[in-house]
Amino acid sequence: MKGIILAGGSGTRLYPITEGISKQLMPIYDKPMIFYPLATLMLAGIKDILVITTPEDQASFKKLLKDGSTFGINISYVEQPSPDGLAQAFILGEEFIGDDECAMILGDNIFYGNDFNIMLENARKNAEDGYATIFGNQVRDPERFGIMELDGKKVISVEEKPKKPKSNYAITGLYFYPKGVAAKAKEVKPSARGELEITTLNDMYLQDGVLKAELLGEGFTWFDTGTFESQLDAANMIKTIESNKDKVICCPEQIAYYRGWLTKEELQARADLLKKNSYGQYLQKLVEQTK
Repeated sequence: MKGIILAGGSGTRLYPITEGISKQLMPIYDKPMIFYPLATLMLAGIKDILVITTPEDQASFKKLLKDGSTFGINISYVEQPSPDGLAQAFILGEEFIGDDECAMILGDNIFYGNDFNIMLENARKNAEDGYATIFGNQVRDPERFGIMELDGKKVISVEEKPKKPKSNYAITGLYFYPKGVAAKAKEVKPSARGELEITTLNDMYLQDGVLKAELLGEGFTWFDTGTFESQLDAANMIKTIESNKDKVICCPEQIAYYRGWLTKEELQARADLLKKNSYGQYLQKLVEQTK
């Protein structure tokens, strides 16, 4: 399975900060924002990842993530000349995806909660069996999101930012698709706002009878960190969890190490580089735990 992180866009809701830096390179407490979606794909067992960026920001992403070997994975890049809708990611990534299943996550989405690894395993298996999977989270302002209508746990409709939502389950920025998603994305017609909507793509899978949902329950946290307020909320939550548990959450190096993608020596090199802060000191603890 391949993975895509969509890290384009202009980030106008975060001006003036994002006039000079990509939103996905901004810090969320102790790590760059893009580390969180990267950790999610890695937690799903995905090693081949495409990062889609704006032309002007790509060099900065390459400086941070390089070829992915820092995390025991393979990272490649492609430019998004203009933000023409989320479904465009699969068209831009068609060559990268090839004849594989594909997961896509938005570069500003943060997931943390119980049994997330099980949900990701379910979604990956669904894709291998020919099903698409979307992830739903209950929100208080559903009119701001793509919404899934449910009959029990069965998806019966999806709608983009409805004025009268049929449920309060927002469709988060994480999607798993079976083989052929790039070809299907090419069939998406631009919406009234001129974008290739991911909701339209999801509805196509729904009409084919192959759309499933994973619901994020109580005790699960999802952030769409595209505003000042949501970034602060996410940073405060992460600081609280990490301080209370004496750990680093959504840590790509830890996931890679536990999966056998990084050797102890490679993890040690990373810990040495970051040794002046709590992030690097946590990596050092991981090394020492296995001595």
